[in-house]
Amino acid sequence: MNKATIRLNKRMAELGMCSRREADDWISRGWVKVNGEPAVLGAPLLPTDLIEVSERARGLQKKSITVLIHKPVGYVSAQAEDGHTPAVQLFQAPNRWREDKSPHRFSNDQLRGLAPAGRLDIDSVGLLVMTQDGRIARQLIGEDSRIEKEYLVRVQLGETIQNVQAAFDTRQLNLLRHGFSLDDRALRPAQVEWQNPE
Repeated sequence: MNKATIRLNKRMAELGMCSRREADDWISRGWVKVNGEPAVLGAPLLPTDLIEVSERARGLQKKSITVLIHKPVGYVSAQAEDGHTPAVQLFQAPNRWREDKSPHRFSNDQLRGLAPAGRLDIDSVGLLVMTQDGRIARQLIGEDSRIEKEYLVRVQLGETIQNVQAAFDTRQLNLLRHGFSLDDRALRPAQVEWQNPE
């Protein structure tokens, strides 16, 4: 691939049209044209190439949903594991917020492709965003996302469970602020501060 070219699915995601996965799906369905010609999966293109998306793809995208769920302890964010229930199972008609003004009503079709945009561990509670819309997922967790995530964590240091702050070596805070990695990739610096002694 020429250095000036880029994969079509990546370019569509960069332009905010859809996610890469959605782009590949749309391309395989024949819903994408490049310079007036049907697009091909994996095809490289130049930044000046014109990308057109059919109304069928736009219509499908308009039907996609995003759900905010308060995940309690004991649920996993994504796929069921070791007998633990995935948080998506909390998305049911009886759990709908009473003050939700949206005209949309729950249907089982909405569960198809509904994926977490981020992750909370099984012992965590908090806001979990689940979406069918790749554009939203990219904004929240994409490699170029600038959306802050905030976590409140109760810590224990060895046997110390009260006034951990006094026992904690303050030099170690720098490791917490700059020492995180995921899948052997360094993460962006984090802001870490004490809310209370625990």
